[in-house]
Amino acid sequence: QRRSLAPSQLAKRKAGDEDEEEEEEEEDWHPPTSRKRQKAAGETGSAECYRSPFRKPLAQLTNRPRCLDSSQHEAFIRSILSKPFKVPIPNYKGPLGLRSLGVKRAGVRSALHDPFEEGALVLYEPPVLSAHDQLKIDKDKAPVHVVVDPVLSRVLRPHQREGVKFLWDCVTSRRIPGSHGCIMADEMGLGKTLQCITLMWTLLRQSPDCKPEIEKAVVVSPSSLVRNWYNEVEKWLGGRIQPLAIDGGSKEEIDRKLVGFMNQRGLRVPSPILIISYETFRLHAEVLQKGSVGLVICDEGHRLKNSENQTYQALNSLNTPRRVLISGTPIQNDLLEYFSLVHFVNSGILGTAQEFKRHFEMPILKGRDADASEAERHKGEERLKELISIVNRCLIRRTSDILSKYLPVKIEQVVCCRLTPLQTELYKNFLKQAKPVEELKEGKISVSSLSSITSLKKLCNHPALIYDKCVEEEEGFMGALDLFPAGYSTKSVEPQLSGKMLVLDYILAVTKSTSNDKVVLVSNYTQTLDLFEKLCRSRRYLYVRLDGTMSIKKRAKIVERFNSPSSPEFIFMLSSKAGGCGLNLIGANRLVMFDPDWNPANDEQAMARVWRDGQKKMCYIYRLLSTGTIEEKIFQRQTHKKALSSCVVDEEQDVERHFSLGELKELFTLNEATTSDTHDKIKCRRCVNGHQVRPPPEGSDCTSDLSQWQHCADKRGLQDSVLKAAWDAAVTFAFHHHSHEEQRGIP
Repeated sequence: QRRSLAPSQLAKRKAGDEDEEEEEEEEDWHPPTSRKRQKAAGETGSAECYRSPFRKPLAQLTNRPRCLDSSQHEAFIRSILSKPFKVPIPNYKGPLGLRSLGVKRAGVRSALHDPFEEGALVLYEPPVLSAHDQLKIDKDKAPVHVVVDPVLSRVLRPHQREGVKFLWDCVTSRRIPGSHGCIMADEMGLGKTLQCITLMWTLLRQSPDCKPEIEKAVVVSPSSLVRNWYNEVEKWLGGRIQPLAIDGGSKEEIDRKLVGFMNQRGLRVPSPILIISYETFRLHAEVLQKGSVGLVICDEGHRLKNSENQTYQALNSLNTPRRVLISGTPIQNDLLEYFSLVHFVNSGILGTAQEFKRHFEMPILKGRDADASEAERHKGEERLKELISIVNRCLIRRTSDILSKYLPVKIEQVVCCRLTPLQTELYKNFLKQAKPVEELKEGKISVSSLSSITSLKKLCNHPALIYDKCVEEEEGFMGALDLFPAGYSTKSVEPQLSGKMLVLDYILAVTKSTSNDKVVLVSNYTQTLDLFEKLCRSRRYLYVRLDGTMSIKKRAKIVERFNSPSSPEFIFMLSSKAGGCGLNLIGANRLVMFDPDWNPANDEQAMARVWRDGQKKMCYIYRLLSTGTIEEKIFQRQTHKKALSSCVVDEEQDVERHFSLGELKELFTLNEATTSDTHDKIKCRRCVNGHQVRPPPEGSDCTSDLSQWQHCADKRGLQDSVLKAAWDAAVTFAFHHHSHEEQRGIP
């Protein structure tokens, strides 16, 4: 029997019989034999025991260490080191891992990504050196290629690749020496967010000097888009980076997060991107101004059009040289606002505000006026060219025409709706009584004048919106209560009392009964949204509503649910003031803009919600105007502002000088004898007796009048079956624009 050789067991056995212990220790060990082997041994009569030839006898453990000869040890170590490491992979030809951890890489520096890979987007290419210069150059200082991460470059469209290159050149001061800012002014839907994420990721990871260009970046956006930016970073970078999004919380909690963000240093910052709303930034600007930031991106940057407001000043005092301003509508009202945006990103390239106004704004506006002399027009055009040449070095703008390659057809229609008899009588009654009319003609605009404008706009929407003023007999509505039908109540909506509501009712009914399309209804007034709700309940349409009372988190949930093809909601009601910017409503393909805004940018933003990336169906946009009323005057003013924007931003030289500034002041009039006051004023040369002629009359320039709207139409000229069905309700005239006009071969 084998005994343990453990020291504790040996000590126990020393107290026993030493002779017996020696006998047991000298005894050979025999492996246990199986029954078959025992039987075989018994048959042969052999008592020979089995011992494995590969097993060595056990040696007794001793406390005395074994000393090796030093020459043997050295020979053993040399034999180990003489064998090079081989990667145990067949035919492996890659690096052998010779670089030690924490030790700077030796040899020639190389780009982070392969610049010669197919489809690589190279933002910077080092200058080609002669053989002599290559021998002299310090290899540790040689510039390398800057290549966009293939994860992003594979998904960028051609215009987006061009945009990323432009942005990188601007923020690295390669376009304008000494200036590090630019304006991304692409129209809605062209992927401005993706281009800016690509720029941030590239700057945070690489530069020609083989190290990150920046440590941290800040994205400032409207509060409704903070979560959207966070989701976009996650979507395109797939967890490669962890942004810090702040969209709520106590002051102490937000300050703590911001202090932590600003204190981050080094090559690998844990959260290098901060996403914050304009309001939160303004309230906590002191914390952010204590350190420096490599890049700031201002989404919906037209919020910075006024250099006097606190948000502009807070952002302007942020210690960062690189500034990118995103705005699909950089000119909204006047050129001075445009100056504020350019001055924010590249201070000083247009001079001071007073110098800009004297040198650029006044000559350009005088030249754009319909009553301008030839000398004023010539001077205005010269100053316009000079302004464009300066600004184009830091502004990039592409129109949504590019999207026609990737998106389905969009038909945008301006629909003029006649007033109902009740609206007409109320409108005329107001014009007779309202005193602000005389004040406005004298060139004064008072608070009462603005109130009158609002009252008329609401009257154009529906008489129910001014019913309370009629009950209280406010100025302009005295005796108006007698004009309403007997027994009228605001508890239920009566579409037949409003021309636009009547047309809307037809559009919704025909769409619901003939297709599975969804509709977005947009208005500037929450009171109008209330009317929409009453109409939907009476017609049993399922709907969702988004206005300023809804929290940011809830907005994201209802948008996601509405966009789902399986969702039963037919209508999405949207307040243009609350959520017109940045929302993606591709679940719908029809949008009704129920009332116009003075600022064309607000309408453009709201109407771009459905014709976006991901849209699969043909889109229809309906812009409803009450014929001959103040709404047409607002639309005309929009045309004037958009013409100005086209000249400066889009560089269109053939924009018609449609209206003089004097004509734009004629707000308080009602033209009952027209099918479209706007069409009459532009003196359209494409039409004869109100009908468009194809081809246009000889000698007319079809592109110079009403260039945005390709066709004027009565009922016979319409291509939209839904609007055709609604025409007889109250429609008098329509302009329409086709996004794929050239592809369809229409002159």
